Amino acid sequence: MPASELVLLTIGALALIALGLIAAPTLAWARRRIFDQAQGYEGSTQGMAQPGAGGGDAGAKAGSRALVPVAEPDQQHEPILAGPFATAAADPTLENRVVRIVSWAFLMAVAVFAAASGQWASLLPTIVIVIAVTGFATLLLQDVLPRTVISRLGGPLQALLALVFVTVLVALTDGFQSPFTFGFPLIVGAGALLVAPRIAFALALLATAGYLGAGFYVDQTPDPGPLIQMGVSLTGVYLLAFVGATVGREQRRARDAAIRMSTIDSLTGLYNRTYFFTALEREIARGDRSGRAFCLVMLDLDDLKAINDRFGHIAGDQVLRTVADVVRGGVRKIDVAARYGGDEFVALLPETDPTGGWVLAEKVRLTVAEQGMPGVDPGPTVSVGVVSYPADGRSADALLVSADRAMYASKRGGKNRVARATSEPVMLAIEPLSEPKATEAKNQREGERAG
Repeated sequence: MPASELVLLTIGALALIALGLIAAPTLAWARRRIFDQAQGYEGSTQGMAQPGAGGGDAGAKAGSRALVPVAEPDQQHEPILAGPFATAAADPTLENRVVRIVSWAFLMAVAVFAAASGQWASLLPTIVIVIAVTGFATLLLQDVLPRTVISRLGGPLQALLALVFVTVLVALTDGFQSPFTFGFPLIVGAGALLVAPRIAFALALLATAGYLGAGFYVDQTPDPGPLIQMGVSLTGVYLLAFVGATVGREQRRARDAAIRMSTIDSLTGLYNRTYFFTALEREIARGDRSGRAFCLVMLDLDDLKAINDRFGHIAGDQVLRTVADVVRGGVRKIDVAARYGGDEFVALLPETDPTGGWVLAEKVRLTVAEQGMPGVDPGPTVSVGVVSYPADGRSADALLVSADRAMYASKRGGKNRVARATSEPVMLAIEPLSEPKATEAKNQREGERAG
């Protein structure tokens, strides 16, 4: 087989492998989407009721988990943030700024070197046209096209554009002898910091294909010197890909861990109170704009202090985790489940009517009461209150007051039940306590919160 054909086959194989690695996430996403739709259709044909369903798509997702960081089976050490965390996990402003600076600085440097050196005077118009076309395409990718179009492949597309530009530039400027071959390790090293390791390896393969193609396009029988230079440069490409991918992955892990610590309750794995209030305010603003209602469910664990006193605080923590798992398993992906206080949980159900909220609350209550917990007898139960926006309040404080009132209405009704907010405020008689009784009541409240 002639050397030229062998080079072409090598370049084609590298390009196919790289494109397959780049397209793998999109293909996996499409497969999951088709599989989820098939499951939703199967569930609807069997007539299974979905709790908290506010619409067709919402009902199909009713059995999904809460919006919490989840790890895929093959990525147990690198959590993938879902839902609202998907946008918070990265800093697109900083990344886009760095990419812009590097892109335009490289294009301007090439223009200056090509024009000032005079080494490629006959090809200077072609080089200028290539720079202009690349700059226009970069402008489209960075600032013109809607973010929804390139949200998943924006970074890889810009890296591919840069690799094509460097490949054409090297082919126009003496191939293996070109001073612009440094562009290949630059692009791969910078891209590896921002993308997954799989994509970084794909970029290295494409850089190899581009280097070989540009070099052999100019000189089909190169001397050993340029080939050795190419080997050293490609070694640097793969080393930079490895270093960049490793450092970038560790930075993403640290960033995800920081986000998790600031928004996730460490005991239950649900959102914490701070994040819940942010989500509630956002949902109220969305409801004001769209006129769509939503539900808020608040539940309280019955007699947690008695469980702590009888079985120990370790058992009490396990009960809290068990109830959190039930809440997480009952809500949809679009819902927000959080730990509100010591033994109180809340669930925000967008686009859900009061009936759907009641169904979800009753499902959670029955599941907690029926499954129980080994070693704890009697098993835990919850008292649940359900309110809706805007009927039970048009602000976060008003909704939470109504939800708290509904929850305590279920407590007064005998516990282990679901209640709606009463139309009238609940007036509780408060009697002055003597000093010993006041101290005892304070200690009791602190014990409940500690549980």
